[in-house]
Amino acid sequence: MGVSGRNKTNGDHNMKLFRLCPFWQTATNSSTSSSTQNLNHSHKGSGNSVRHVAVNSSGLKSTTVSSVARSLLPAPRRLRLDPANNLYFPYEPGKQVRSAIRLKNRSKSHVAFKFQTTAPKSCYMRPPGGILAPGESLIATVFKFVEQPENNAKQMDQKSNVKFKIVSLKVKGGIEYVPELFDEQKDQVTVERILRVVFLDAEHPSPAMEKLKLQLAEAEAALEARKKPPPDTGPRVVGEGLVIDEWKERREKYLARQHVEAAE
Repeated sequence: MGVSGRNKTNGDHNMKLFRLCPFWQTATNSSTSSSTQNLNHSHKGSGNSVRHVAVNSSGLKSTTVSSVARSLLPAPRRLRLDPANNLYFPYEPGKQVRSAIRLKNRSKSHVAFKFQTTAPKSCYMRPPGGILAPGESLIATVFKFVEQPENNAKQMDQKSNVKFKIVSLKVKGGIEYVPELFDEQKDQVTVERILRVVFLDAEHPSPAMEKLKLQLAEAEAALEARKKPPPDTGPRVVGEGLVIDEWKERREKYLARQHVEAAE
């Protein structure tokens, strides 16, 4: 009974203190709640930061991978070539022979092109370069000297070490072609194709030989057409609107009249 009485007395004493100082419990609960909220907020903020860093890292990684992939892909070709991979020449040792290739601008912008060869002393191209408008095409002629084979061996089936390269460059319309364009914009130059030399037997007809003859004839016709002067579109107007033909007619009439008056 003594112990029970003392416990009851202590309990009553604590209740009195709690009633006198109720703010202790409120402050304690508030502090605990605030600490819990701050901890939760800090944990959420840390999670958001981690997620943000992860997203940025993933985005940076994907951007880097895509840029590397684009750098590994071949540059898009601006020209369509026919033939696409070879230059066919008739095999005639000791003579200068010709080949032909058609170039067509397949892009939506003006394109400058240029021929290059590993044997500039024995090969040349006509034209060596130029500018093609969108959709425009031309046939170029390639000249090559065929050396005599050693020991009279027939080397038609052998691969030639001579190669030709066609490069292209996107340019603005209206500019004049000069070879220096490719030196000024080296980082924009695209290698269209590297062509190897293939010899054809000139004594035996073949589809490749017949196609070559047609392309050479077309190239010659195009060259002759470029040499001709532009067609006459009628009388030309010069100065203050005088027409040359009309001026000549008036001058002839005046001279004729002067001649008649002098005779009289």
